[in-house]
Amino acid sequence: MAKKHIAVAMGGYSSEFEISLLSGGVVCESLDTSRYHVYPVHLLKEGWFYLSPEGTKHAIDKSNFSFTVNGTTIIPDAVFNTIHGTPGEDGYLQAYWELLNIPQTSTGFYQAALSFNKRDCLSVLQRFGVSCAKSYYLNKGNDIHKEEIVKIVGLPCFVKPNRAGSSFGVSKVHDMEQLLPAIEKAFEEDHEIIIETALIGVEVSVGVYTHNDEVIVLPVTEIVSENDFFDYEAKYLGKSQEITPARISEEETEIVKAEAKRIYKLLNMKGVTRSEFILQKGKPFFLEINTTPGLSKESIIPKQAKEAGMSLTEFFGILIEEAFAKN
Repeated sequence: MAKKHIAVAMGGYSSEFEISLLSGGVVCESLDTSRYHVYPVHLLKEGWFYLSPEGTKHAIDKSNFSFTVNGTTIIPDAVFNTIHGTPGEDGYLQAYWELLNIPQTSTGFYQAALSFNKRDCLSVLQRFGVSCAKSYYLNKGNDIHKEEIVKIVGLPCFVKPNRAGSSFGVSKVHDMEQLLPAIEKAFEEDHEIIIETALIGVEVSVGVYTHNDEVIVLPVTEIVSENDFFDYEAKYLGKSQEITPARISEEETEIVKAEAKRIYKLLNMKGVTRSEFILQKGKPFFLEINTTPGLSKESIIPKQAKEAGMSLTEFFGILIEEAFAKN
């Protein structure tokens, strides 16, 4: 069987582009080169290009997502999407690749757009009985009524950009004086923000993916941050413990895995996702779902795959073959 041409898309236009480059690098290192021709493709604000092993940049033709190497034009058979944030996690690239009929490993464009918008995603899931924190929404330019916010969500609370990841722009607010600076910080990342009650409990992360039409839940990871919450330092600079499997009861494990699987199905997800929960008195409260979760060596999904008995080569191969199957 002829080897397939796989473009590993990485970078993006958000504050998360450096993390995405790390994720993309791990995927390129891990893919089975006996089955695939692997191409690191950087999609950055300054341009789209395939970066050759020699460091040469080959421009992407956006009309068909092709690039030319030594006189040969290559149109990828599939894309492994490792872009966190816009335009790879919010639906733009998913729609583009779908128009070009190029299979890609993440979920569909609508599901990506919905889940990337935390406010919309929470509103949909709450209709299905998914438990979430109390929340308050603000758009840039709205009047800010601090007393009203605290009356609804209480203190402490989290202030988050509505459409951002890797905890960029997120603050935990303990008193009224911290609220306005936290709101201003969040507005630096997005013109829509969400303010939520700070739930007290065990934070867990649950990976879910599809294989041969079966929705499979990965082992649960417990997150213990050295900082006040699971912020950028905790996620990427070693300021946390990520314990897989989580130190929770068997009953709690089954409950949160079942809820992650239910959410994956409710939202009609594809590819691999990672859902975050706070377990409060044994009950899972949903925080958010990531549709292009981190795949760097420090990331949670690779650790969960290893705990499930899979190498990254095997796991990433499953994701590519599922992309072909769903196309």
